[in-house]
Amino acid sequence: MSASVPRLLAFAGSLRQGSFNRRLIHVLAEGARNAGAEVTLVELRDYPLPVYYGDIEAAGMPEAVRQLQRLMGEHDGLLISTPEYNGSMPALVKNTLDWISRPTAEGGSGVGLFQDKVAGIVSASPGPLGGLRSLLVLRDALAKLGLLVVPQQVAVGQASDKLPDYGVLADDRQKTQVHGVGAAVVRHLTRAGATT
Repeated sequence: MSASVPRLLAFAGSLRQGSFNRRLIHVLAEGARNAGAEVTLVELRDYPLPVYYGDIEAAGMPEAVRQLQRLMGEHDGLLISTPEYNGSMPALVKNTLDWISRPTAEGGSGVGLFQDKVAGIVSASPGPLGGLRSLLVLRDALAKLGLLVVPQQVAVGQASDKLPDYGVLADDRQKTQVHGVGAAVVRHLTRAGATT
C-alpha cells in the first residue's frame, strides 16, 4: 500500500442491534473513503472487554486489548460515532480507550499509539440535540490521549427518522456534513504527510 493513503480505524460506541450510531459510522466511513482513505470498520462487540481495573491487567492482558492495540498502531487516525448517555459518552467508548492506552505487549506506551493521529467524531440520538454533549466529552478525552480532533463534527437528532438503515442518512444536508468530517480527517493527514 502506498504511504500516501491514510488508514483510519472506525467504530461506533454502541453494541445495540440496530443502533443509530452503528448505522451512522458507515456514513462517516464512506466520507473518508470518498476522500481517499482506507477505512477499517470494526464492531466493538467483536472485541469484548471487561470494565478496566488493574487486577485484570496484572493477571494478564485480555487478547481483545492486544488486537485493538495492534489495529490502533496500524492506522493513522480514528473515526467514532457515539451515543450520548446521561449527557456524556458511553462507558463502552471510555473503557475501550482506557484499555488501548495500557502498555503494549512489547512494553511500549499504549498512549503512544494515539499520539499525533487525527480523529473525526459524530453522534446520533433520537432526541433533538443528536448526542451533542457526548461529542464535547469525547473530543476532550481524545485530545488528552494526544489525538488531533478535527473541528468539524455532526450530531444527528431525530435519528429514528433520518437513519433507517446502515450507511443511510436520509437528510442530505447532514449526510454532506458527516462526509465532510471524514474528508477533514483525510485532509489533515494528507497535509501532514503523517501516514503509517
